[in-house]
Amino acid sequence: MRKIGVIIAVMLGIVVGSTGGEQAWAQQKPIEIRFGHVGFPNSLFDIVVNEYAKRVNTALKGRVEMKVFHSSQLGTDEVMVKGIKVGALEMFLPSTIMSTVETKYGVFEMPYIIVNRAHMKRVAEDGRVKAALFEPVPAKGMRLLAYWENGFRHVTNNVRPIVTPEDLKGIKLRIPGGVWRGKMFRAYGANPSPMPFAEVYSALQAGVMDAQENPFPQIASAKFHEVQKYLSLTGHVYTPAYPAISEAFWEKLPKDVQQSLEKTAVEIGNFARSEGERLDKELATKLTTGQMKMNEVDKDAFIRASAPIYHEFDVEVKGGGDLVKLIQSLR
Repeated sequence: MRKIGVIIAVMLGIVVGSTGGEQAWAQQKPIEIRFGHVGFPNSLFDIVVNEYAKRVNTALKGRVEMKVFHSSQLGTDEVMVKGIKVGALEMFLPSTIMSTVETKYGVFEMPYIIVNRAHMKRVAEDGRVKAALFEPVPAKGMRLLAYWENGFRHVTNNVRPIVTPEDLKGIKLRIPGGVWRGKMFRAYGANPSPMPFAEVYSALQAGVMDAQENPFPQIASAKFHEVQKYLSLTGHVYTPAYPAISEAFWEKLPKDVQQSLEKTAVEIGNFARSEGERLDKELATKLTTGQMKMNEVDKDAFIRASAPIYHEFDVEVKGGGDLVKLIQSLR
């Protein structure tokens, strides 16, 4: 009996030692975070997400390993916004599509509401705006950590230079998935249709679409200037981008990891806006060295044509009018 007891004790020791070793190994294994986005290499999205991943991997070395997947490798915005809720990926970078998750994000679809990047920085740092936009989202399966940049958007097309809203009449225009961009361009007279970003180049090349609208860095990285004749500096909206993380995944993370991910994301906001400004200046000439010609627009005419969109947003979105006034007060 004594021998049996010794044998059992030894066996238990082996099991406990083995379990402890496995737990220690599991604790040492880095937490993998897959971060997807739709931008192509060298786009603002790709530059900023890679910078974020670099800073996170340095700050949390050995504990977190963040991997970046560009060019819709993890799916379109529509796929990723669904996938993040069920654990198909841990993080992604939505922009316009957030208005399909929470209607108040349509405020950034209101034409000319953001006047410059200094204004956007004040909006990003305002606690009232954060409460209105960020607090409802975790209940919908994701959490937004900060405001990054997509940028000031301009129209390119193959039909004619766009100077006034009337010049958009009948033009087949690709827009991202969202609610209010379509309403806006229909009010201007265009024929807008949502389409995944990865499909836009071929649609423009084949004539399925006449036009698209994006910031300079997206236009350049996607090479839209190769298949478009006119670049009209409408600057009709400034779209933020938001580093989003799965809420279920977030809740499992250690508190200090959560704090580091959020702190770094907020810091990257300034980097994103600075890079966006740099790229706008750098690309203004590059985009028009080939066939695409640039022209100024009558922004006052566009602003006048935008009044019905603001009214509709106020009527349809609870608290929408107050949010518009709050953001305008930060100019």
